[in-house]
Amino acid sequence: MSTRFGAAAAALLSLLLTMLIAPASPAQAAAGLRVDGTRIVEANGNAFVIRGVSHAHTWYTSQTGAFAHIKALRANTVRVVLSGGRWPANGTSDVANVVSLCRQNRLICVLENHDTTGYGEQSGAYTLDQAVDYWNSVKSALTGTEDFIIVNIGNEPYGNNNVSAWTDATIDAITRMRGLGFQHLLMVDAPNWGQDWQFTMRDNAQRVADADPQGNTVFSIHMYGVFDTAAEITAYLDAFRTAGLPLVIGEFGHNHSDGDPDEDTIMAQAQARGIGYIGWSWSGNGGGVEYLDMVDDFDPASLTSWGERIFNGANGIGQTSREATFFSGGTSDTTVPTTPGTPSASGVTATGATLTWAASTDAGGSGLAGYDVYREQGDDDTLLGQSATNSITLTGLTPGTEYEVYVRARDGAGNQSAASPATTFTTEPGGGNGDGGCTAEGTVQTQWSDGYVVQPVTVTNDGDSGITGWTVTFTLPAGHTPAGSWNASLSVSGQTVTARNAAYNGTLAPGGSTGFGFQVNRPSGDTATVSSFTCAAS
Repeated sequence: MSTRFGAAAAALLSLLLTMLIAPASPAQAAAGLRVDGTRIVEANGNAFVIRGVSHAHTWYTSQTGAFAHIKALRANTVRVVLSGGRWPANGTSDVANVVSLCRQNRLICVLENHDTTGYGEQSGAYTLDQAVDYWNSVKSALTGTEDFIIVNIGNEPYGNNNVSAWTDATIDAITRMRGLGFQHLLMVDAPNWGQDWQFTMRDNAQRVADADPQGNTVFSIHMYGVFDTAAEITAYLDAFRTAGLPLVIGEFGHNHSDGDPDEDTIMAQAQARGIGYIGWSWSGNGGGVEYLDMVDDFDPASLTSWGERIFNGANGIGQTSREATFFSGGTSDTTVPTTPGTPSASGVTATGATLTWAASTDAGGSGLAGYDVYREQGDDDTLLGQSATNSITLTGLTPGTEYEVYVRARDGAGNQSAASPATTFTTEPGGGNGDGGCTAEGTVQTQWSDGYVVQPVTVTNDGDSGITGWTVTFTLPAGHTPAGSWNASLSVSGQTVTARNAAYNGTLAPGGSTGFGFQVNRPSGDTATVSSFTCAAS
């Protein structure tokens, strides 16, 4: 309808038809999640602060395990990428399955239509009116989900062209959604590829909010290179607080092609102000922004440096996320699980160990969700792994290294127990270059002022028998961070990086070799590179 009459005419025609069919009635109060001033609250009035990440479901529909893995890292929200046809379409049955996964994993889900990304500047982008058509096509999958589903009408619905049209187009979209019977909390993204550098959303937000008959729309700003200083971040957040309007940071990263966002200030200010944030993104990025992956190849045990930052860093998800009370029957569970028993180490090898401990119990009502295993390292303890049971097999450890570890239990509401007593074990030696059945040598292929590429890192089986896997460890100079890899997955602990073979290149006959590569970001003007590699075979 919008392609023939235009968005405004379509909205007017829809309104007139509604008036002819049914008598006028008072605006219906918002159901489920709703706006209360600058806050989002649940149906029981309990404040809910979004702490989550985006998951690119439309391109990776088979990766449904991501919902449980994101929850296990203590997120309370996942933003799910959907498409109505610009990319592989997600129909009613697929959306219904996503909704089921959200509820099953006790996650608030922000469902977003990605088709609108960059409209007016990017070829093939959909209008917001077309996005509403999509939501109407899958409406049956969303009926009765207002307590845990937020509808993000369209992702980054304008690029940098004709941005002034954003306000009316957004108002028309909200009006149509309400006319179609959607009672959900609605989320609207800013133009300028979500970054609102022309302040169109900021300056017209009140008008948009007033157009929602339920008064239940939250605004979403995406913070990338435009928000590279604390002053820019705080000024934007201040504007919405002064206006008394609700705002979430619907996307942000630690780095981007358009600049270096100040993620520390973004997260600290969000926590201080009670503002929600959603990091981009779980895994599967391409096109040169692979560094925005939080885990390698959808593997929750292989956190990238960005994943470590957002989940385990200061003001991160692990520290600040609280589960929606909807999932615990409308009451807030603040009871921590009992303390786990002292872990016992067995099966220690050069790169791994198995830990077991006495199980915890939970009396808070939300149920025991799992355990987090940490390595003690002063004020910066490292999360080594997570398990749903009272046992875990750790991999990718550094040969010949002492590990002091402890365990915390975690319930469904995100409460953590006290730390268990620590236990200490030392991995077997044999990880030296050439001592563990393999060697690794790397070459800096190319470099520039603030980065370099190491390729290939050649892994050779110099033993007398075949190997079925390998790990290569190396230490990056201070200030250097991995920015992507190929033919191996990377995990990071401080400046120590562990590269593990992919599924297809771990098996090497005696004398056989394979290779992988990686990119590193470094401070501008720094000329240091990594040159020493340690290999261990399995």
